[in-house]
Amino acid sequence: MIRTLLLSAAALIALPATAQDIAITNAKLVIGDGSAPIEGGTVVVRGGKVVAAGRGVAVPAGIESVDAEGRYVTPGIVAAFSRVGLVEVDSVTGSNDRSANRSRFSAGLDIAPALNPMGSPVAVNRAAGVTRAIVAPGSSSNLFAGQGAVVDLADDMDMVTRPRALQFVAFGEDGSAKAGGSRAATFLLFREQLLAARSYARNPATLAEWGNDAMIQRADAEALVRVINGTTPLFVRVDRAADILNVLKLKGEFPALKLVLVGATEGWLVARAIAAAKVPAIVSPLSDLPDSFERLGATQSNAGRLEAAGVDVSVGVFDDDDAHKMGYTTQYAGNLVGLTKLPGASGLTWDQAFAAITSAPARAIGMEGSIGSLKPGRVGDVVIWDHDPLELGSRPVQIWIDGKRQSLTTRQDRLRDRYLTPEEGALPKAYER
Repeated sequence: MIRTLLLSAAALIALPATAQDIAITNAKLVIGDGSAPIEGGTVVVRGGKVVAAGRGVAVPAGIESVDAEGRYVTPGIVAAFSRVGLVEVDSVTGSNDRSANRSRFSAGLDIAPALNPMGSPVAVNRAAGVTRAIVAPGSSSNLFAGQGAVVDLADDMDMVTRPRALQFVAFGEDGSAKAGGSRAATFLLFREQLLAARSYARNPATLAEWGNDAMIQRADAEALVRVINGTTPLFVRVDRAADILNVLKLKGEFPALKLVLVGATEGWLVARAIAAAKVPAIVSPLSDLPDSFERLGATQSNAGRLEAAGVDVSVGVFDDDDAHKMGYTTQYAGNLVGLTKLPGASGLTWDQAFAAITSAPARAIGMEGSIGSLKPGRVGDVVIWDHDPLELGSRPVQIWIDGKRQSLTTRQDRLRDRYLTPEEGALPKAYER
């Protein structure tokens, strides 16, 4: 059975691709920064980087030219919150590195060594147009879950774009369960661990006598120092409006914190406060029903109301198979466009919605200068779509990551082709090389 699932290693391992110098012309070009699509646009990629994009861009002599035939050409989708590379089969412990609930470490955990670029979800999400992902750990034995990474979804073995790119922590019901049973304990534990890390930064010798039963380990303290000084963004899962306000107050005690709200289901109730604090939010438009007491204010209009208040909004896939189905992101963004047509609802314009799945996540992680758009200097992550990418039935027809053309074939495609025509033999096909 395992052999059937994996097929053969030789079939799955792709030869390393090389960056192409390429010009994509005659495109309905989407820069990804919130501006409107450009008819008859051209994007030029050289050495793995975008060098020019717009109308009237000249095609340099001697490079490959691809005619988009009027199709949408966009930057690759940036999955704002995911577990791709950490999970193959959720229910199989040996293939699931999402969480480390029995580890004595917490904030110091680094997911980078656990990422598997050969996992089947990588190809599945790439074929849906996702070229970069912000990957966060699930949980640890303590309040802080650990350090996430920014990854690319290219068909090679070098997956990590930026290691230790974020620290993840959950407040609300999940956080209180880790901290001792109440929100009061959550906020106290959070402050105490950051204060311990601050003491360590001032005098590393303070941890010299700490043992395994200490509140914080040396590796955790070192990771939290980078959070305190603003080097590492702190992604905070929080949903209830009151919890969001208390999280924002933490900036008063630790002013260098770079907070990013994840979930923010009731964010629309305190949207002005979030905007005033200049804290971005990653939301799921599918969170539209009160499925818990901390999400009683759930509404599909959350993203539109936050955006209208001035919050920098990203659309992400979480609480909904965030390892395998990040391609839902385009559907979620499209749903927000559809909301603008409903009386009384708040959504996003097409341009805002597409930016919410490209340049906005890049800003949230502090990498807007290198990923998330087709502005000059950004990575050559380019997708040609068969139709409007925010329509449910649209699919990529060609993809480049770092200027390298990518395969759109997945393991599911290979299994379909292999077993499409049943044939009798001495042994089942699973046993054939």
